[in-house]
Amino acid sequence: MTTVNIFLDSRALIAGVLSANGAAHTLLMFGEDETILLTINEWVVRESEETLKRKSPRNIKALRNSLLTSKFQIVPDPSDEEIQANLYLVEDRDDVPVLLAAIKARVDSLATHDHKHFLDDPHVAEKSGLRIRTPGEVLAWLRENL
Repeated sequence: MTTVNIFLDSRALIAGVLSANGAAHTLLMFGEDETILLTINEWVVRESEETLKRKSPRNIKALRNSLLTSKFQIVPDPSDEEIQANLYLVEDRDDVPVLLAAIKARVDSLATHDHKHFLDDPHVAEKSGLRIRTPGEVLAWLRENL
């Protein structure tokens, strides 16, 4: 059986770290026991650390621990040239590296809590070819398909 590959953006990753019982946390647990493959890029790691440093510095250690225990596949960031060539994908330039990394990693879904730039704009999924879902929607899809 092929391993299901889920890309987490920084919002989903942080939600998983901060919540002990939410869907994003369950995805981290599935990564830990290798039920699924969790993928992020270096951009997501940096963005998550920067966000926690500003908003919840006491949880940086928990983030770093989750990066190890959930057995993330960390893929490289796209080049500046790749980012420039793909600015049409999404309104926020800072989200382009996330989309490109998910596309390159050939993930089954991109899990996010970003409604403004991802979930509420169906054109992003259409242009990128990605299935973009909340962590809860990813969990429901996993229950139906595993």
